Amino acid sequence: MITIPMVTKEQRLHSQLPPTKLWTYAGEFPGPTIEVRSGKRLRISWENEIEGKIPLVAVQGPVRSNPSGKPGRELDQPGYKIIDGVADLPAWTVVHLHGARVNASSDGWAHNAHLAGTAQLTEYGNVQQAMPLWYHDHAMAITRFNVHTGLAGMYLVRDDEEDELDLPDGDREIPLIIADRNLDTDPVTGRLTGQLLYKVAELDGGVLLPFTGPFTTVNGVIWPHLDVDARWYRFRLLNASNSRFYTLNLVDENGAPQNDAVRLIGTDGGLLPAPAPLPAKTATHPGGLTVAPAERFDLLIDFSRFKGKKLRLTNLDPNLGKVEPDLMQFRVDNRNRHDSFKLPEKLSKSYVRLKHGDTLPEDHDHVWIALLLNRSGHPEMWDLEELTTPDPGGDGIIQLLDPTTNPPKPRTFRRIGKLFDDTTGIFINHDRWAVWNILHLGGPAHPIHLHLTEFQALFRKHFTSTFDSATERTKRPIGSVDPQTGKPDPFVDVPLEKYEEGWKDTFIVKAGEWVSVAGNFGGGTGEFMYHCHILDHEDEGMMRPFVVHPPEVAKFHVHPGGGHHHGG
Repeated sequence: MITIPMVTKEQRLHSQLPPTKLWTYAGEFPGPTIEVRSGKRLRISWENEIEGKIPLVAVQGPVRSNPSGKPGRELDQPGYKIIDGVADLPAWTVVHLHGARVNASSDGWAHNAHLAGTAQLTEYGNVQQAMPLWYHDHAMAITRFNVHTGLAGMYLVRDDEEDELDLPDGDREIPLIIADRNLDTDPVTGRLTGQLLYKVAELDGGVLLPFTGPFTTVNGVIWPHLDVDARWYRFRLLNASNSRFYTLNLVDENGAPQNDAVRLIGTDGGLLPAPAPLPAKTATHPGGLTVAPAERFDLLIDFSRFKGKKLRLTNLDPNLGKVEPDLMQFRVDNRNRHDSFKLPEKLSKSYVRLKHGDTLPEDHDHVWIALLLNRSGHPEMWDLEELTTPDPGGDGIIQLLDPTTNPPKPRTFRRIGKLFDDTTGIFINHDRWAVWNILHLGGPAHPIHLHLTEFQALFRKHFTSTFDSATERTKRPIGSVDPQTGKPDPFVDVPLEKYEEGWKDTFIVKAGEWVSVAGNFGGGTGEFMYHCHILDHEDEGMMRPFVVHPPEVAKFHVHPGGGHHHGG
């Protein structure tokens, strides 16, 4: 058993900045990287020793002024104001080991947070393959603020299959934890003070946009550089930002992409079957690796072809705006270095691709989720139950023609719940396979995280949404004939990137997409959470519970809805 204290700490985010007060794990931002062997149990006492109130200033202002795109709180500008109550928040924390197969008692249930002077005792069985997990705060309604203060760190599981590959290790295996931040300015001098600033934009109607900041930290430093040898390196990449997506490219001193030197070897849930290149530039994609909040990637970079040169890791996200695109610099030594590592053709021998009617058991459950904008224009997440009776009318109704059946089967779903404390609607038997179907009916892209286990994406389909926010129901079945044109409006397959076939626990779902993922719920039992990992969305309602219980117990459990979401 080990003890990890949560403590207040001052740390410079850049050599030319004043110190920033943070909440940290063991006095470090990011927290210390924890390494474990697969199958070896670890118990951690997370001890809350934080002193004082939360060390950030939170403000909101009109979106027309782009308040999140520059430092300083700008309270002298029309429409800016302090967000009431944030400055009074105590250190109320609970740790979630993201991606862990663990019993619910150690998963970091959002309501089970602890005040200063108490401890959270957890047990991690680590009965999972080599993979990059991460730990972070998960306190109900204030996760976005707690994580923003610095409560995040990496957790690596090792196993024999990974060892056999002889991947770069030691000082050539480096976590890259990316997180954007904003800093306050002195009202007189305009100089950065080092004070954390949580500044968000407010739309007409009162909807707040998620936080994005003008400064990107890598391992707790703004615009760092790394001296590397002309050899292969392994980077364990994590996007720990509250909401910012990154589209990462490796470029040289002239800005020319050098992505051919990069290979993807793993995702959230472990090694890929074979190395994969970064996605190429297309008419609809700028090229490079898109990384949503909470996603992890295992990358190899061959620096041998860049002796004596400087490279940059840069963000080509088209939504970046005027924010600095460069994240960090690599400075490659000009000496010849012997490197025994050779990029293997195959990686994980244990990997099996899931396919309906083949490697995915025919007897499995189906869970249906809808992402949407509600009547006020705020993102929401519903879990759904399928109806076998005619449409009862009213709101909360989703209809579609299921293209995975022949002929397409009409399906009607009714909303079970939309807020975390609504009725629990999803119950899954322990060690049972379940397919989660996520329908995005409108709004921004969401990274959806499912607790407890890893999943594989089965497919991604595009559709024309017929959801009407005013009535909170579909106007006509999705995938049906468009009455205005008289033509079919079918689902269209969107090819998965090779890396999207890997095991993952967080999936990007864009508007007008149906993403179907499958996983086995044998990792633990109890009540867990699934949610959007844009932390502002999670805190503002996009989080719901689900239960995993032994089938022998399930037969005695009386609950609303009357049972599981079974396949169909």
